[in-house]
Amino acid sequence: MRTALSKTILVIFLISGYSSELLAKKKVRIEERDLPESSAQSSLKTLFSSLDPYSVSQHLAFYDLYPDTKEGKQSIQRAWRLLSGGDLPQQEAATTLPKLDIQAIISLVTRQSFDAPVKLNQEQLDLISKISERLSNRKLKGSRVWTKEEVLDLAPEEVDISRGLLIFQFDQAADPKEEIRQYEASIDLMALQIGARLPKDASNEDKIREINRFIFQEMQFRFPPHSLYAADIDLYTFLPSVLDSRQGVCLGVSILYLSLAQRLDLPLEIITPPGHIYVRYNDGAKIINIETTARGIDLPSEVYLGINTRRLQKRNMKEVIGLAFMNQAAVFWSRQEFSKTVALYEKAVLFLPKDPLLKMFMGFNYLFVGRSSEGAALLREIRHITFNESVSPETIPDDYLSGKIDAEGIKAVFLPVDETRESILKKQKELQQILKRYPNYRAGQLQLATTWLQLGRGSEAKEILERYHKIDPHSSIVEYYLAILCIERLDYNQAWSYLNQAESLVHARSHHPRALNSIRESLRRISPEP
Repeated sequence: MRTALSKTILVIFLISGYSSELLAKKKVRIEERDLPESSAQSSLKTLFSSLDPYSVSQHLAFYDLYPDTKEGKQSIQRAWRLLSGGDLPQQEAATTLPKLDIQAIISLVTRQSFDAPVKLNQEQLDLISKISERLSNRKLKGSRVWTKEEVLDLAPEEVDISRGLLIFQFDQAADPKEEIRQYEASIDLMALQIGARLPKDASNEDKIREINRFIFQEMQFRFPPHSLYAADIDLYTFLPSVLDSRQGVCLGVSILYLSLAQRLDLPLEIITPPGHIYVRYNDGAKIINIETTARGIDLPSEVYLGINTRRLQKRNMKEVIGLAFMNQAAVFWSRQEFSKTVALYEKAVLFLPKDPLLKMFMGFNYLFVGRSSEGAALLREIRHITFNESVSPETIPDDYLSGKIDAEGIKAVFLPVDETRESILKKQKELQQILKRYPNYRAGQLQLATTWLQLGRGSEAKEILERYHKIDPHSSIVEYYLAILCIERLDYNQAWSYLNQAESLVHARSHHPRALNSIRESLRRISPEP
């Protein structure tokens, strides 16, 4: 049994800023005789009065340490009043809560990522559901549906993002409703803890600051190491695994953020630059970007634009569910498990029926599994189309339909590489073999040049990119790379030629990227424009 002194030291650490959820489980024993009863009682009162009055986790941790003391009972009552927004009468807290085994609920609040997931019983789930009734997501029609068909029938503005995703996540579970309620209870408790710190008339900016503080400081959600997410990105995308591990890629943590925002009546937009997703607040006068891979910092919108990315695409809640399946499909594609990839894209298309990128990826994978006519039909739909957010069109659909590449050549450009030289050389060798048979395959040339750049071999990259330019001078990325490589080789006249071509392409799409402006300024200093 813990001594009074060891308990005192634990709570001193707790209120000094250490992680309360860790301390609630940490077993610290100091071999020293107990303090006199009067001194211990005085210390206990001091510690109780020092608790953050708005911290649910501190009060629950204090109760976990001192459940049989007067202060401990006051602590649990205060915690539940915070969670219930003051709607749980003190008398009910005093008479009802002691009869209920709330240890699992306390563990759910105070657990660490390395602890086993907590399972609540029906009575505990009902209690959390009762105190969560005031959360704003309960107003959404999507919070009351339980089947995939009902989710698909919802208008985007009626989708409860957590419920919709969990329904599809657990569609094969023995008891889907039970699994969904378990994870929704966890999200509800998180939202209630955030709400306990918000003033009654909290602004949307107040809510953003408090969500950031809770997710990234108190709960310590983090972006996983590359070696982990590259192999199992699906584990860091879907809500259950993100909640259990407290690690998530951009989509995984953004989904959690949106789930909390819906509960706290915080309107957010979902933005998807190529290969990325983040959320933002936009009231028409002010934009706050929330970068979930960097603890919620506000980055300028221009950071997400590029040479070939002229605008940022906005998504709705329903489309986010489809993006989760696209993310999971990417894992199986990298493993060359193309049948599973197709199955996931076919789920995604239920939510993104008109998305040209999804049509292209699904078309490729139809080719890979031998469904050539279906794949070609999808590629014909997007042939010669420039995606709305891009400067230059995708070239692979046209090259395939023109006979300039086959399905195996398409596979080659999507071969993943990691930080190792070996993986780069492996992809390079594969591309070189493909280009011997299909020398005019544009995506193959660009990817081969990229491997040379990754190896620090600019001369080889320049030679391949010049070959691409002769075939097709309409790729803004290729013209940009060539301008830089010519500057490095002191070929300033040629650099101006490629830079002017790149600028012509991007300006035609009403895009003025900073990178090209920077090159122009640098080049002007060392060589007047011809």
